[in-house]
Amino acid sequence: MNTYQFGEVSITWLDGMRSYHDGGVLFGPVPKAVWNKKFPVNNKNQIPQVMDPILLQYQGENILIDTGIGTSKMTNKQWRNAGVTRDTTVEESLQALGLTAADIDTIIQTHMHNDHAGGLTKLVNETLKPVFPNATIYMNEIEWDEVRNPNERTTGTYLKDNWQPVQDQVVTFSDKFELNDAITLHHTGGHSRGHSIVVIAQNDETMIHMGDLLMTTAHLNPLWVPAVDDYPMTSIKQKKKWLEYGFSHQSQFIFYHDPYYALVQWDKSGEKIVKSIPRDKEPLIPYLSLIHISE
Repeated sequence: MNTYQFGEVSITWLDGMRSYHDGGVLFGPVPKAVWNKKFPVNNKNQIPQVMDPILLQYQGENILIDTGIGTSKMTNKQWRNAGVTRDTTVEESLQALGLTAADIDTIIQTHMHNDHAGGLTKLVNETLKPVFPNATIYMNEIEWDEVRNPNERTTGTYLKDNWQPVQDQVVTFSDKFELNDAITLHHTGGHSRGHSIVVIAQNDETMIHMGDLLMTTAHLNPLWVPAVDDYPMTSIKQKKKWLEYGFSHQSQFIFYHDPYYALVQWDKSGEKIVKSIPRDKEPLIPYLSLIHISE
């Protein structure tokens, strides 16, 4: 597992899942001849992905950003469609750190799509149970409304099995919420109506987790939005805003989905990587031009 110390915040990328995903879906209207120059693909037009929840440890609190995909609840068809390769190992990752799921105090759900929220619950003796029984789950109030009242487009990913067993643990916020003196949540919309990002501040430095507004480093162009974005024009607007903020503040960006990088910092132009942390696990499809610049 990748680990990183950002001021007083300890960060660990848990080993959630390596998966394959359709390249056309994740790059939307961008032609394959263009995006394939920045991201490798197999002969099924699939690109590699990970679904690795991010553990933040700060001032004695264990805080999880998203929860992975809940493989214990999935049918064989769902396994195939999601491109997963094995059961999720989030709980095993916590055990390797000397923690259990019961030790998680807080969960930040950037949004509630199945690949980010499926790990909130699991089947135990054919009964759905919360995986993190002691955690307060924070999400945007719009997302929470959408989850409970999905439309025709979102009903396939806002699954009742993911939220009904944990609904008493949910706390919502509107535009902005300061979780503590280091971590702030910001509503962006775009990928989903209630999608939110996470900004971590330590002294004069900032770190940004843009969730699915910036799935991978290859999605850096604000116009490159996935086909699964429900409100793509909002995604473009918010991507521009937060990338410009990040570049000007020399922020570090951390990733949930990128199979090659856990963390990247670009220069102020946004054109050159000046610092990076490659994933410590082998990607399903190698990327030969990986850049690694450490401190």
